[in-house]
Amino acid sequence: MLLEVDCNTDIDNLKLRLENSGWRLMSFEKQPDLKMSFNKGYTPEGFAKKVFHLHVRFLGNWDELYFRDYLMIYEEVANKYGELKQKLKKQYEHNRDGYTKAKTKFIKKWTKQARKEFPSRYLP
Repeated sequence: MLLEVDCNTDIDNLKLRLENSGWRLMSFEKQPDLKMSFNKGYTPEGFAKKVFHLHVRFLGNWDELYFRDYLMIYEEVANKYGELKQKLKKQYEHNRDGYTKAKTKFIKKWTKQARKEFPSRYLP
């Protein structure tokens, strides 16, 4: 899920409210652009049956949407991503950071391609 916020948002208050609602902060960067990632479903025992991700970004920072759209259009890439995730789930079941890091190269490659293919997709 992607939550867009504007530059007037009280980021610290938003972060606190999400954490108090059961979301676990996975990563947090304020500079150069806001990037907060939360999840529900990662546990000390490994992955729950369902895992949810919430990405908080300023308007225009849409890498996740580009990646999602690319996977929806290109089934072969989506299948490769699914296979990668299944492999990594077994390897990193108790290491969420390792799991995320291991997917990064794949995600960045196809996000870059998606931005080239549909550069103006999300312009207001």
